[in-house]
Amino acid sequence: MRLTLEEITRKEGGETWLYAMSLALQPASLTVLLGATRAGKTSLMRIMAGLDAPTSGSVLVDGRNVTGQSVRKRNVAMVYQQFINYPSMTVARNIASPLKLRGEKNIDEQVLEVARKLHIDMFLDRLPEELSGGQQQRVALARALAKRAPLMLLDEPLVNLDYKLREELRDELGQVFRSGESTVVYATTEPSEALLLGGHTAVLDKGELLQYGPAIEVYQRPKSMRVARAYSDPPMNFFTARRTGEGILLDHGPVLRLSMPLPHVSVIEPALAYASAADGSTTATTATAATPSTASTASTASTASTASTASTASTASSTSTAAPVAANVQASFLSVDSHTLYIGLRASSLRTQAREGDITLTGKVLIAEISGSDTFLHMSTEMGDVVAQLSGVRHFEIGTQLPLCFSPSSVFVFDASGDLVLAAREGA
Repeated sequence: MRLTLEEITRKEGGETWLYAMSLALQPASLTVLLGATRAGKTSLMRIMAGLDAPTSGSVLVDGRNVTGQSVRKRNVAMVYQQFINYPSMTVARNIASPLKLRGEKNIDEQVLEVARKLHIDMFLDRLPEELSGGQQQRVALARALAKRAPLMLLDEPLVNLDYKLREELRDELGQVFRSGESTVVYATTEPSEALLLGGHTAVLDKGELLQYGPAIEVYQRPKSMRVARAYSDPPMNFFTARRTGEGILLDHGPVLRLSMPLPHVSVIEPALAYASAADGSTTATTATAATPSTASTASTASTASTASTASTASTASSTSTAAPVAANVQASFLSVDSHTLYIGLRASSLRTQAREGDITLTGKVLIAEISGSDTFLHMSTEMGDVVAQLSGVRHFEIGTQLPLCFSPSSVFVFDASGDLVLAAREGA
C-alpha cells in the first residue's frame, strides 16, 4: 500500500498542531516518526488512520483520495502505548478477533503462527490479567499482526515497558516488520530506537516535518541543527564559530582548517587539520580524502546508545536510496556569506583519552551520570557546557579538571541559519 500525504495541516481552535507537510511513505516498509513529546507524531498518525481529518490537504491511498474517510472504511491496524486487550477473552481469542470479523478460515493455525512469532504461544489459554505488562503488549501486537492490514500504526508501543523488555521486544519487532508485507509507521521519542529499527525516519519537531529518508542517512547527514538535535541522545553539543582566513575559528577555542574535496564529489566526508588558536604550534593533521558517497557500515561501538546503533541501522538501510540532503552540500559551504557558523559534536564523539590527531579541550566536571553501561559526563569548558557519553561505568569527582578529546573529522558544520554545510565523516 502506498500512503501519500499532500500538504496536510491540522489545527485545533487557534492552535496549529501540524504545519503544512507532504510525505510519501515507502510501501511495504517501516517508517519511524521521530520527535519529542508534542512534536506532532500522534496527530499525524491519527490522520493516516482516518481517526481525524486534516484541516487542509489530502490523504491518498494508492492514488485514491481518502481524505475524511472514516477509519471504519479503511483497513488499518493500530497499537497504542497502553495494553489494550479484551479482558474477558483468552489470548487466543484476542488474537483471533480480527480474523473472525473477516470470516477467515484456518483461524487456529493463523493464531498459532502469529503467537509463535512473538513468543506467546504458551499463553494462548490465559487471560490478559494473568500476563506481565510485556506479555500483554505482545498480545496487542499479535492481534494487529493477525489482521494483516496494509497499514499498521504503532504509537510508542514500548514506552511503558521496563528497559529490558523494551530491548527484547524492539529486536523482535524489527525482524517481524522486515518479514511482513504491511506499510508500518512507528512513533518514538528515542533516536536509538529509530536507528535500531532501521527503515526510513521522518523527523518531526513542533508540528513540522524536518526531514525524511533512510534512517542511517538522516542520522549521518541531518539537514539542519534541529534535525541533528532531535536525532542525537543526549542532544548534540553546539559551539559558535566564525570563518577566518585560516579556516573555522571556534569561539574561545581552536582553529579547524578544512581541506575541501574536489568539485565533482557529491557527498562530503571532511578532511580537517588542527592548529592551536593560542600559539600557532605544530599542526596535527587529520586529513581524509573525500570520496563519492559510500553509505557503508558505521563503526561498531560497545554501548547501546544512539551512536552504537548506527552500524545496525546502516545494515538495515543499505539497500535504500540516500537522503537527498548532501547532494549540494559542497556548493552550500562555498557559497556561505555569513562569517557565523555552528559546530556540532555528538556526545559519543568525545573521550577523555587523546588519540593521534585529536583536538583536546579542558573542562571542569559538573556532574557524572551513570545510565546502563554508559557514563554521561557534564562539563564546563571555555567554549560552553558540554555533555560527553563515555562507554563503561566510570567515577569522576565534581570539580575535577579533565581533558575532552575528539577527532576533527567527527564535527558537523552548520551555517548561520542552522542548515548543514559539512557532515562528519562516517565512523569518526
